[in-house]
Amino acid sequence: MLSTANSYKRGVRDGIPVFFGYLAVSFSFGILARSLNIPSVAAIIMSAANFTSAGQFAAVGGIAAGVGYFELALTQLIINLRYCLMSSALSQKISDKAPFFHRFFMAFGNTDEVFAIAVSYEGELLPSYFYGIMTSALPGWVLGTALGVISGEVLPERVLSALGIALYAMFIAIIIPPAKKSKIVALIVAISMVASYLFSKLPVLKSISSGFKIIILTVIISAVAAALFPVETEKKNAN
Repeated sequence: MLSTANSYKRGVRDGIPVFFGYLAVSFSFGILARSLNIPSVAAIIMSAANFTSAGQFAAVGGIAAGVGYFELALTQLIINLRYCLMSSALSQKISDKAPFFHRFFMAFGNTDEVFAIAVSYEGELLPSYFYGIMTSALPGWVLGTALGVISGEVLPERVLSALGIALYAMFIAIIIPPAKKSKIVALIVAISMVASYLFSKLPVLKSISSGFKIIILTVIISAVAAALFPVETEKKNAN
């Protein structure tokens, strides 16, 4: 087993690619926050306290739309519920003797990308290795946000509009690969798009606030998809 210092250094090294990925995505978040008149300091603090891209994008949209605290909290709960499953999976790789404060801080820095690296770590997951990943990866999210909000204040409006396309490109990049691999995923994506369009046009549905639209569509579509198209687990041969 690696020493604490060596495992930390390895985590720092493994987290460097995530740093650059976060830098690009959070730059788009910073620009979006400024375009919605979110104060620069508030946007940066949000990124420093919450490492959740989907949650933050939804949050600034809800704040700009004037939604209530309960609506914002419920939206964040649903969007970020996956982190409970990720943390539960990582807890199985941590030593039973690991103090609670290690689990607490590891859960705070457990993002999708950090989880992907940590869960593939062979053997027992050392907190020092996880902290190494956080040291490299998470500052990229805060720095990118800061650069984005600064750019939003000094760059011309036309340039900002062009850079704003990066946000939509990010979502397309997330959707296309799994949709190409699975017809079911492609179908769910198409249904989600149609349902979202209907919610914005139909008389009764369009009166629902944006935050609750996200909550309703997420819960209903994911529940129906899970019931109709359950993920088949591989059955290992006991022999």
